[in-house]
Amino acid sequence: MKAIVTYDSAAGTFTLVKDQWRGTFPIADLPKWLNFYRQQQDRYPAHAASYAPDVEALEALTAELRARR
Repeated sequence: MKAIVTYDSAAGTFTLVKDQWRGTFPIADLPKWLNFYRQQQDRYPAHAASYAPDVEALEALTAELRARR
């Protein structure tokens, strides 16, 4: 299942969407959420693949924001 993340620079937020789930968070919380999904992969290895799209999407946003600096 694909995860999509969008960044709203005006609001200072990012939105993560996966299937029916959607969450919008302050951009300052991006490292926290990336860490959370990585930890989920470690804690639940049988389901690690289900967290991979979230990790990939959040890593891509992190890389994009670093490139803008």
